[in-house]
Amino acid sequence: MTQSIRHGGNLREAARRYAISFDDWLDLSTGINPRGYPVPPVPPDAWRRLPEDDDGLADCAARYYGAPFALPVAGSQAAIRALPALLRRGTVAVAPLTYGEYAPAFTRAGHAITTLDVTKHDVPETFDHVIVGNPNNPTAERVTRDTLLAWHAQLAARGGTLIVDEAFADADPASSLAAETAHEGLIVLRSVGKFFGLAGIRAGFVLAAPALTDALRDTLGAWTVSGPARHAVAAAFADIAWQRETRERLHRDGARLAASIAIHGFDVRATPLFAWTSTPRAPELQHALALRGIWTRLFDLPGMTPSLRIGLPGSEGDWARLSLALREICA
Repeated sequence: MTQSIRHGGNLREAARRYAISFDDWLDLSTGINPRGYPVPPVPPDAWRRLPEDDDGLADCAARYYGAPFALPVAGSQAAIRALPALLRRGTVAVAPLTYGEYAPAFTRAGHAITTLDVTKHDVPETFDHVIVGNPNNPTAERVTRDTLLAWHAQLAARGGTLIVDEAFADADPASSLAAETAHEGLIVLRSVGKFFGLAGIRAGFVLAAPALTDALRDTLGAWTVSGPARHAVAAAFADIAWQRETRERLHRDGARLAASIAIHGFDVRATPLFAWTSTPRAPELQHALALRGIWTRLFDLPGMTPSLRIGLPGSEGDWARLSLALREICA
């Protein structure tokens, strides 16, 4: 029996464990924008009719991401599960602390997993495929475009693949490799859930050359993204003013969150959507926050220093609650 992969957002589990009512929690365990896109009313046909692939959503996504092609999928999670079987079996390099679904998915498909060192400019010849989060979840590490393009060139020259998970890239779109995805051997995964705060609709996109997206479409089958989800995504991608204002707010709030944690002596790395700190005190800090009804995400892997990821509060009341809790705990 395989061990289940833990994610943030497991608030009901926390409520049972700490005997605190579900409605009394402040959930900071994910990197989801707490002030998500206000989706306009869903047209009745979106509920009644089967989704249609030629409704313009793929083209809309390609324009938004600045990519040549885009394949809508039921969240990037669907692509992560299906992609390993479509790639040549080999050795896959993944960072030791990153989104936890990649290594198990590639292992199930018969690939060998090895450790990725993101500080290296060259890809070892033993690597067939490389997976990197940019920025990485949860460590907030970033790899430069030049380095990623160099990795892609080295991998593609020997028939390998670079997969870049850009789930948290919407706040800094200039760093994206979306525009380069017409090239074979480069796959970029994008998520609507984080920046737009629409995780519940389960929609994402695969940006890659047509041969790969066609094979993935055949694997996933028809109607992978629901009609209401397609309506929500199209509206969000078209709202340029909301996107601009949200990027500005998230950058301010991300810096505020990092500062509110660092002031208590923690070494903090951050994106506009979450802050991360690696410290032996992480389990103690998560437990102390949970006793106060604040849920965060603990990473406690064997052989690694424990760490904690904290998402953005959504209101001034939530900010004050987190600030007070940190002061009490760290006093």
